[in-house]
Amino acid sequence: MDAAATSENGTIRVVIAEDAFLAREAIEQVLAQADGVEVVGVCEDGVSLLAEIEEKRPQAVVTDIRMPPTGTDEGIRVARALRETDPDIGVVVLSQFVEPNYALALLESGSNGRAYLLKERVHAGAQLVEAIHAVVQGESVIDPKVVEALVEARTRHEASQLSELTPREMEVLAEIAKGKSNAAIADDLFLTKRAVEKHINSIFMKLELPDAHDVSRRVKAALLYLAGNEE
Repeated sequence: MDAAATSENGTIRVVIAEDAFLAREAIEQVLAQADGVEVVGVCEDGVSLLAEIEEKRPQAVVTDIRMPPTGTDEGIRVARALRETDPDIGVVVLSQFVEPNYALALLESGSNGRAYLLKERVHAGAQLVEAIHAVVQGESVIDPKVVEALVEARTRHEASQLSELTPREMEVLAEIAKGKSNAAIADDLFLTKRAVEKHINSIFMKLELPDAHDVSRRVKAALLYLAGNEE
């Protein structure tokens, strides 16, 4: 699928997936009034969403996190599937839950082209539209309230872990939080890739982030950095 396809006037083609009628109508109305965005498909569940993506060839997807058939994490599952089949399609996941673990689950396979916003942001249409433009450009967006929740969940001990990082390690962590690869970090900070890898391993050790399969250490480290800089 050519995810780069656009409408004739050059706007971003978007497919919406939301099982709640009122929420679906609100999202569609906001995007219908936005410049540079064209809604090309609307559906109510994860299976239909995948079919709409295949047929309509959007550049971006705006999806609820919980939809039929299971009502659990369909939005995240679709985002993961697209990472393999259509990595150029941006995904904005909407949720009513201020839950950092959902954001981690969304971003664990990569943060580029992914956004996690609370549904209340739909009422401020500009934020949703900005997130769509961001994911299409390969950027990532995390709702500020999710970051705040992470801050509140961290103990003073965890906060002090960031203070244990050296100035250079903080620079590397800041680059990780921007979603940059090791090679890009090396270029930007004038380091060798091997030096970057050593700094990252040291960061993971100081932040007590084991090599777990369920959560990306890079994503969690980035969220810890964002949390520490919100305080």
